[in-house]
Amino acid sequence: MSLMKSWVESANRADSPFPLNNLPYGVFETAELEPRCGVAIGDMILDCQTAEEAGVIAVSDVALFDVPFWNEVMEEGSALWAALRTRLTEILAEGSADQAAVESMLVPQADATLHMPILVSEYTDFYAGKNHAFNVGTMFRGPENALPPNWLHIPIGYNGRASSVVVSGTAVRRPWGQLKGPNDDAPRWAPCARFDLELEMGAIVGTSSDGPITVQEADDNIFGYVLLNDWSARDIQAWEYQPLGPFQAKATATTISPWIVTKAALEPFRCDTPAREKELLPHLRDCGPMLYDIDLSVTLAPEGKKATTITRTNYNMMYYSAAQQLAHHTTSGCPMNVGDLLGSGTISGPTKPERGSLLELSWGGKEPLTLDTGEERCFLEDGDTLTLHGAAKGDGYTIGFGACTGTVLPALDDPYKR
Repeated sequence: MSLMKSWVESANRADSPFPLNNLPYGVFETAELEPRCGVAIGDMILDCQTAEEAGVIAVSDVALFDVPFWNEVMEEGSALWAALRTRLTEILAEGSADQAAVESMLVPQADATLHMPILVSEYTDFYAGKNHAFNVGTMFRGPENALPPNWLHIPIGYNGRASSVVVSGTAVRRPWGQLKGPNDDAPRWAPCARFDLELEMGAIVGTSSDGPITVQEADDNIFGYVLLNDWSARDIQAWEYQPLGPFQAKATATTISPWIVTKAALEPFRCDTPAREKELLPHLRDCGPMLYDIDLSVTLAPEGKKATTITRTNYNMMYYSAAQQLAHHTTSGCPMNVGDLLGSGTISGPTKPERGSLLELSWGGKEPLTLDTGEERCFLEDGDTLTLHGAAKGDGYTIGFGACTGTVLPALDDPYKR
């Protein structure tokens, strides 16, 4: 597929992350408009509420855009998703008869503030990147025991907190917690000293299910994807995670990018998961290309200083696809809800420059990372701004996600000291 031309000229630039091929969904407000659903096109946003009220995108008998989130659209199902995308393409395409009516419904992105695009129902984070799992396991158990015995058979995950999922641009405060070093006799109460990022993708469930579903059904149920930073307090995690896994170490915040890139926009970029070292059981076996070729990178900017690209990798490095993760999630009969968010797990490539966390890049703090400013980092410092970037590259166009950004604020004064 090549670039689809739009009458919104900025959407036709080669460097635009939001061409007509993309049409990602978000929520925005301006000084004049209350928060509402919008569609990114070039450097503009289509006001969906106004467009629906004017009958321009009336694809349902009920109002879908009188609320500032996309859950209502998701609940209508995949047939409506397709109809909406077709209609949006029609009204924004070059030569559209609707141009004159729609022009007044566009808002400059520069004038807009972006909000959470969905109401997150539940949040589950997986540990499904083999390079990341091997690196972390090697640090703590040695290469011969790096992967747990179950890792090559099921996508491992844990249930996180939907309440702490935030949109790009939200500052993240360094957490307090119990810390215990390997040579300490007892834990101590202190701010996290090994705060980290995890470069992930997030899959948004658009169709509910009430019982086990197949991998193909799971893929059909996914509405779209976002970039996701799973902020991680490594020192809190090291003390608490045995035997039930991450808890408070992962509950501070999870940041997502503001635009949902639909599965339909990503269709040209489908690719296969890696070759299996062990055959999966039938309910998890691949049934076609379920991953996507999406270039990913992360920049780190110390306070008031320029950013350094600290890693570059690709979503195609995942061992398990989002569809396999979702299918596995349902095997116990666990209901899945519209608006559920699934974190992929840290995405790392096989070489050091492709590692998706500072834990890996600094090898547990033993190999500090040198920034372009000359400063070193083993883990995040106060004032650091992390930005995740993602783009699928087509024939003369780019499918972008928008930045996924967060700045680390200093820990509060001891919240229990009275």
